[in-house]
Amino acid sequence: MGEAGFLLPISVVLLGWVLAGGSPGPATLSISGTAMSEGRVSALLVAAGIVVGSATWGIAAALGFSAVMMANAWLFEMLRYAGAAYLLYLAVKSLRSAWTGGAVKPVAASKKALFRRGLLLHLTNPKAILSWGAIYAIVLAPDAGAGQVWQLFGILICASMLVFFGYAVLFSFAPVARAYAKSRRWFELGFGVLFGAASLKILTVKLT
Repeated sequence: MGEAGFLLPISVVLLGWVLAGGSPGPATLSISGTAMSEGRVSALLVAAGIVVGSATWGIAAALGFSAVMMANAWLFEMLRYAGAAYLLYLAVKSLRSAWTGGAVKPVAASKKALFRRGLLLHLTNPKAILSWGAIYAIVLAPDAGAGQVWQLFGILICASMLVFFGYAVLFSFAPVARAYAKSRRWFELGFGVLFGAASLKILTVKLT
C-alpha cells in the first residue's frame, strides 16, 4: 500500500508517468521537431499548449467526464477521428517539408499559433483522457476523497511539465539544432512517417 488514499507509492506512479510521457509520441515529436527547427521559445510555447491540453483532460477525468465519453461512444468517436485527422495533417506537413528540402523557408508562426498547435495536438488525442482516467482508477483507493484526486492531479501535471518543457530545452541546444539543419529532410521524413503511423494507430486501435 502507498500513502493514504493511494493504492501505489507515489514514487512508483510518478516514475511510470514520466517514462510514459517521455516516450516517443505525437507530443514529444512535435516539441522536439519545433525545438530543432524553430528554436527554444517556439518549442516552449508548443509544450505549454500540450501541458494545458493534458491538464484539461486531467481535470475532465477527475470530474468524471471520461466516464461520460465512454458511455456515449459517438463523443469518443468524434474525438478519435479529429485526432487522427490532425495527426495526418502534421504528417503531410512534415512529408511536404522533406520533399521540398531547403528550397522553401518556413513561415514563422505567431506565439498564439504555436501554443494552439500544442493545445490541439493534446485535446484531439483520445488516449490522453484514457490515460488520465486509467491512472486515477489504478492509483486511487475506492475510498479516496477529492483531496487525494487533486493531489494526484497536481503531482502528475507537474511531472508532465518537467517532461515536455525538458524536451523543448534539450532539443533546442545548438549541437542538436545544427544536426537537424544538416539532415533536415531526413528528420522531417521521420516525423512524417511517425505522425502518419500515430494517426493510423488511433483509427485502428481497439479502445474498449
